[in-house]
Amino acid sequence: MEFIPLIVVGVLMYVVLILPQQRRNREHRALLASLEEGDEVLTNAGVYGFIAAVDGDVVWLEVADGVELKLSKASVANKVAVAAEADESGDD
Repeated sequence: MEFIPLIVVGVLMYVVLILPQQRRNREHRALLASLEEGDEVLTNAGVYGFIAAVDGDVVWLEVADGVELKLSKASVANKVAVAAEADESGDD
């Protein structure tokens, strides 16, 4: 009977802390797997650019004409939605 509060606290910690982190990790892995040349992305450092090439765990990011950065694929934080794609999806 005295272990019930301890079990409840353990379950709550799992639901509040661990499950959301696992979901974020799954979403980030799916994002990294979907990266293709030409995608506009944002890195963890706040650099915007277009993917010039994907080579295993390495991404070549074009940040300006003729300027490419070699980054770890894991440093890509987000895909940037192109304005035209966002307008098309919002016209429903």
